[in-house]
Amino acid sequence: MPNTKSATKALRQSVKRREKNLTVSNAYKRAVKEFRRLVKDGKMKEAKAYQATMQQRLDKAAKAGIIKKNKASRLKSNTAKLLATK
Repeated sequence: MPNTKSATKALRQSVKRREKNLTVSNAYKRAVKEFRRLVKDGKMKEAKAYQATMQQRLDKAAKAGIIKKNKASRLKSNTAKLLATK
């Protein structure tokens, strides 16, 4: 438990940031999984429409510092290749 007033505030801030970071992190992971599931099931029209949403979530995660910019780029590239090959 925090002993000082500033440590109490820091704890509140870190809890709030963790919740926000987990929300953004889970959103991009769910988006990638959903996209891959659509491609695997052969629903190409839905996958193509969902691709923009997935990329937005990846960009938001990279902007917030949840993941690195290169990881977001790599995931977007790999999923685009996956869509193109099917």
